[in-house]
Amino acid sequence: MSQFFQIHPENPQARLVRQAADIVRGGGVIVYPTDSAYALGCQIGDRAALERIRRIRRLDDRHNFTLVCRDLSEIATYARVDNTVYRLLKHATPGAYTFILRATSEVPRRLMHPKRKTVGLRVPDNNIAQALLADLGEPLMSVTLIMPGEDLPLIDPYDIRETLQHDVDLVIDGGYCGMEPTTVVDLVDDTPLLLRAGKGDPAPFEL
Repeated sequence: MSQFFQIHPENPQARLVRQAADIVRGGGVIVYPTDSAYALGCQIGDRAALERIRRIRRLDDRHNFTLVCRDLSEIATYARVDNTVYRLLKHATPGAYTFILRATSEVPRRLMHPKRKTVGLRVPDNNIAQALLADLGEPLMSVTLIMPGEDLPLIDPYDIRETLQHDVDLVIDGGYCGMEPTTVVDLVDDTPLLLRAGKGDPAPFEL
């Protein structure tokens, strides 16, 4: 049976955030709010937790997870960022974007695109997610909470708890956070490439 924390979306309670981070550190799988939708998350590099998320979503091993980061300095640890890309990211983070970038050696191989050696990263504009990332001191491995056979993510924390109470360790109720996916931008080459139009405005990338 999963735990259920009601965390204030504007002023997250530090005690509950710390408990949530401890669950992640202990190998747990959590549901948490972002600036685009609720997401499933676990500790970076935790293979067992990663496989649990794959089973929940019924994902094959070709599906790429996103590293959800606190800020640009974390992104630079896990991706190769030159000055041009850094300026673009600075204008667009935090925000509802996922960026495809060349991975560094800090990224577990199973999180990289097998041929391109790229990784998806994002910095969410959500107080609960930011507080959780700050306590963890590292990114979360993450995917949007879309159940098998569905096109849209789950949005009601109580429905999420009822659906996943035996599959995850914690559901964080952070209120309504929407159902529109992030905008996905490939920044591997010199010219930004729009892979998916979503909540984030593509204008800063001249797309």
